[in-house]
Amino acid sequence: MAGQRVLVGALLFGMVAGASVAGAETVPLPTPAPLPKEGAMPPPPAAAEGPLSGLKSLFNWNRPAEPAAPATTTTTAAFNPSQRAQADKVSQYLSSVQQLSGKFVQVGPDGTRVRGEFYIQKPGKVRFEYDPPTPIEIVADGQSVVVRNSRLATQDLYPLSQTPLRFLLSDRIDLIRDTNVVGIRSDDVFVTIVIEEKQALIGTSRLMMMVGAKDYQLKQWTVTDPQGYDTTVAVSNLDSSKRADPNLFRIDYTRYNQ
Repeated sequence: MAGQRVLVGALLFGMVAGASVAGAETVPLPTPAPLPKEGAMPPPPAAAEGPLSGLKSLFNWNRPAEPAAPATTTTTAAFNPSQRAQADKVSQYLSSVQQLSGKFVQVGPDGTRVRGEFYIQKPGKVRFEYDPPTPIEIVADGQSVVVRNSRLATQDLYPLSQTPLRFLLSDRIDLIRDTNVVGIRSDDVFVTIVIEEKQALIGTSRLMMMVGAKDYQLKQWTVTDPQGYDTTVAVSNLDSSKRADPNLFRIDYTRYNQ
């Protein structure tokens, strides 16, 4: 069960220093600009769980049952007009995409790579299907996220509001207004938006989204958990024209395991 939770964290959080995925589709992982760190990076976790390594602290991203951290000073006011315009364009893109499917490659903190297909239907619905032999699939139906493990015949349920998926699945979003944006940078290839959340009992998590500088399409996202571990998900073969089968997003709550 711990490995399953780790896998989910890696998919929804993440970052890597670059190279293409060996033996997978030709999906290059772009090299993101250095992400600010709070202190030294701890050594990566052991790879004992293989492809299930890397998903850490996912469901602590926004746990409403715990006291919120004191309000922190945002750097939003320091953004120049060009940065704000870029954030607005990314917000417009995320809001305009109502359905999306494609391939993904996930790289965990220990360098383990897994791949699969994903389907998004806004608001709030997503499905990640991992290629064999990974036994995991992740489904959100608009309210909850379920993590199914076919090998163990289990599924675990979490509120969608507790995961960073909500940023990608919101019907409409204004990043500057609705999130704590702490970094906006761009070059000829990517526009990068860094979002930060702090929890008093958990620590600081960061979500870094990278979109194309010309088409503003989503290319990858990276999550850094409170322990400093990074996981990246790079997407490709994106198709926003086809509406997915609604059955892909259904959760059988009678199978929920506490």
